[in-house]
Amino acid sequence: MIGKLKGVVDSYGEDFVILDVHGVGYVVHCSSRTLQNLPSTGEAAVLSIETHVREDMIRLFGFRSDAEREWFRLLQSVQGVGSKVALGILSVLDPGTLATAIATGDKASVARGPGVGPKLAQRIVSELKDKAPAFASVDPALIRLTGAVEDNSAPRPVTDAISALVNLGYPQVQASAAVAAAMKQAGEEAEAKTLIRLGLRELAR
Repeated sequence: MIGKLKGVVDSYGEDFVILDVHGVGYVVHCSSRTLQNLPSTGEAAVLSIETHVREDMIRLFGFRSDAEREWFRLLQSVQGVGSKVALGILSVLDPGTLATAIATGDKASVARGPGVGPKLAQRIVSELKDKAPAFASVDPALIRLTGAVEDNSAPRPVTDAISALVNLGYPQVQASAAVAAAMKQAGEEAEAKTLIRLGLRELAR
């Protein structure tokens, strides 16, 4: 199995690059984000590789980092997500942003991927939520808070504060992050109006 390729960029296609490795041209399928970050034709490039072996073909998928490759694998563990949809999601979200979106339950961001409807986005978030925090650079307190809001177990002042910020036009994830930061300052027992005031201060930074 091929795990990495190091060679020279021979040419580009719509969703692939041909990498010349010692005179052998490998067709490597990539996300548009990866293709945009690769060097020009004739320059050296290194890609982490995921090899898919089927009865009728062998297909190579290339990634700029091992983290991107790991998300490609994880995404396909969800029913309804194949290689094309996984690459589509990684075309619009880098690994860190994807991990944060899943960890915080941001279904709207995941749904930006081509071919990802609301139901599939929900399934991806639900099934990968436990795995996402390991890859996300996000405050664990925010993950706990968004989980509590989804489970309807968050304190009423917290849900009221998040709702108020969302009504002011802020995205759910930003509102939740601001309220999580406000709770650190004001404490778990803070009233909604205090959380809203501190949350707005956070959002204004």
